[in-house]
Amino acid sequence: MSACSAMARTVAPFLLVVLIFFPCAGCWEAPWFCHGRECPMYTVVHEYEGFEERIYDTSHWITTDIASTNRDDVSEGFWKLYYFNQGENKEKREIPMTRPVVVSVKEADSMGERQVSISVFQSDTNIPEPNDETIRKIVIPGSTVYVRSFGGIASDADALDNVQKLKADLKAAGKQFDENKFDAAGYDAPWDLINRHNEVWIHAL
Repeated sequence: MSACSAMARTVAPFLLVVLIFFPCAGCWEAPWFCHGRECPMYTVVHEYEGFEERIYDTSHWITTDIASTNRDDVSEGFWKLYYFNQGENKEKREIPMTRPVVVSVKEADSMGERQVSISVFQSDTNIPEPNDETIRKIVIPGSTVYVRSFGGIASDADALDNVQKLKADLKAAGKQFDENKFDAAGYDAPWDLINRHNEVWIHAL
């Protein structure tokens, strides 16, 4: 028996043990509230009372600006992005819907007005060009995000209430965060009425 053959016989059982006991080291399993669809990957760093600290990987999105966070404006923006994924793009390519849909708010400061946008996560980084010039592709670098979760059919007021609660919890925990921006993430289709999952996100500094 050659030295190479002997090494192969020795290493093979070891690899089998690794595959059995560590079947997918480094693989990420999406949480239940993604409902079997692709979601942006993250790692939970710590669970606090009232919120989670997550590290998100770099992720790709399509987004469009909307006039406000009221239901009609959010709905109008969502359907633009939905139809993009249904084939209204330069390649006429259908793209599976993912989770979540995220409404982002940057509060007005001395440099400008309040900015609101709505975005949909894209699991395929090879995103076709939009037909609609108001839709753009963005890449969000990996970052630390503080997350508060809540159920029900979330209204604008529900999201703002949970943002304020999250900010209070972060201050109590001594966390540094961006006070002028937040995201509201929804994981359910409008017609799904039970077991709904919503989140508000605040980015760490």
